[in-house]
Amino acid sequence: MIETLAMTFESEFIQDVLQYALTPLDLVATEAEPPIQDERRKLVEGVHFTRQFIPTYHMVILGIIGAVATFEWVKKLRRWRKRRAAKLQPLDNKSGSTSREGQTEEFWTASSSGSSTLEGTASPPRKEEDSEETPLLHDGHTTHPPQTRRAVTRAMKAFMMYQPRRIPVVNKALPPNGTTFGIAALLGLNLFYTFYRINLEIQQSFVFADRAGLLFVANLPYLYVLAAKNQPLKALTGRSYESLNLVHRRLGELLCFQALFHFLGMVGVWYCLLRPSGFGFVRFLMLKIVVYGLIAFFAYELLFLTSLASFRQRWYELFLGIHIVLQVLALVFVYLHHPGGRPYVFAALIIFLLDRLVYRIRIKSTTVEIQATIMEDDETVRLSSNVILQPEGHTSILLGKGITEGWRATDHVFISVPSLRSRHILQSHPFTIASRAPTADDSQARLELLVRARDSFSADLLMRARSHKHITARFDGPYGSAHARDMLEDTDLAILVAGGSGIAVIWPLVQHLLDISRTSDEETAPSFLTKKQKIVVIWVIHKGEHIDWIGRRALADTENKGAKILIPRATEEVGRPNLKDMIDRATLNIPGNDNGSKTIGVVVSGPDSMGRLVRNTCARMVRKGINVNVTVEKFGW
Repeated sequence: MIETLAMTFESEFIQDVLQYALTPLDLVATEAEPPIQDERRKLVEGVHFTRQFIPTYHMVILGIIGAVATFEWVKKLRRWRKRRAAKLQPLDNKSGSTSREGQTEEFWTASSSGSSTLEGTASPPRKEEDSEETPLLHDGHTTHPPQTRRAVTRAMKAFMMYQPRRIPVVNKALPPNGTTFGIAALLGLNLFYTFYRINLEIQQSFVFADRAGLLFVANLPYLYVLAAKNQPLKALTGRSYESLNLVHRRLGELLCFQALFHFLGMVGVWYCLLRPSGFGFVRFLMLKIVVYGLIAFFAYELLFLTSLASFRQRWYELFLGIHIVLQVLALVFVYLHHPGGRPYVFAALIIFLLDRLVYRIRIKSTTVEIQATIMEDDETVRLSSNVILQPEGHTSILLGKGITEGWRATDHVFISVPSLRSRHILQSHPFTIASRAPTADDSQARLELLVRARDSFSADLLMRARSHKHITARFDGPYGSAHARDMLEDTDLAILVAGGSGIAVIWPLVQHLLDISRTSDEETAPSFLTKKQKIVVIWVIHKGEHIDWIGRRALADTENKGAKILIPRATEEVGRPNLKDMIDRATLNIPGNDNGSKTIGVVVSGPDSMGRLVRNTCARMVRKGINVNVTVEKFGW
């Protein structure tokens, strides 16, 4: 291919550059090469610098991942130490714990004025951390950070938590500011590596095109690992698949621009270096190496267009099929297009095959007989099955566990029902497990999914459920993140907000907190068991019949176990409730929440507008000095 291309190009100086650019990345120049003219020397030196520069990009990316992983594991270590210290504390101070427990009961009964009756007493209460080594005369400037520093810290946390409004013209939702800054940092890093020591003169366009092309293939493995369901980044960084999938989509958009830069740069090569020699543009486009590149380019651009939320949400099944076919096609032609990109193509292909074929089909896929029940609203199907649990094998630690080895709260599965229609044979759709997660003592568990009929797969499933009460389905999973569970376990007040079918995420979390609070094993009980944790559930429903998704008996049983459940009237009757006011009232009478000594954890699952409202309500509380953390549980497909 190199010889053919060199013979085709009539400009001598570009033959040397193409010869160098089409060689693998480990090629180095030797002193035996003949001297070349100054114009060719600049091009070859630019390409040679790119070959040495691109590997440092991976060092930076891996360094960032390592830093985030270290920060996450340090947090986990501190959390473990805190729990361990709580377990080792003597439990003979029952009178003190009883008084504190009685004080927190004011959360349900006391008014806002009553909660402030202790203010202004002559002797301020001593903090629990005071000891014999604590000075008798406290100096606020020595024992606590300055007020301004605390205010700045709160303002920064609130700003990172805040989620801006949608972009007006395109009506595109924006992530919270913290996520935006992270994605902007990734974009800035790629811009730096794209333009560093690049001469933007058109005569040097080949160096720019070569840099953009190699940076494109260098990002391919990261693009595929971020999209994989089975990946190490979740464990290393503590981020959920949904969060990583958001980065995957933004990185995919960035790669489309890098491919465009590469294409425009090569057009500049033709215009400046080949056109003067009579080399026509059509002739340039018909070169085999260019044809391969164009096929890969248009495949990735089409991937980008069909991955937009408007297309993905309307034609999800078509999106799935196109996504799989086009990414395989694109990888093949990137491999044929440039030998220097083949190591990255191999890496991306291995990630794709391991995730799709070996891991998901052979290891984590389970065929289950499920019972289909049409709910009272006549548009929702509950899929349920009794799962006989098996002990976790040695491979579960490394390869993950299947559905028969249990699941955790907020986990989800991919479900396939080949018997629906022929077009559904290869399709899999994600649904959150809406039932209580099994504990270590359970030998079997009830697995339930809530499927709302909308179009295509869910509509066909509803029609099938009308005539068949039992359906054979294939489950792929479970998948999920422990972030929401870990955050709620160590809080004084857990607020869980669900909008509509978002209760499928919230309900297992509530059961998880109640299960842990009832444990009597001090070696497994979290640290919050030394205090009285409050659980508040706010469920906003559109129709009154939606209560049937959980059932009134189950709701009553959960309230009897200690959770507070608030279900406003259906929105179709009275409109949307004032969530901000409901959250404020839930936090109003927690003793110590104003000075940050009490922790509040908020998890929300519902429409985008609800997630933004709850997130920004929490950001406002953070600015006031309340110690609150929020997590929005949302699928990112």
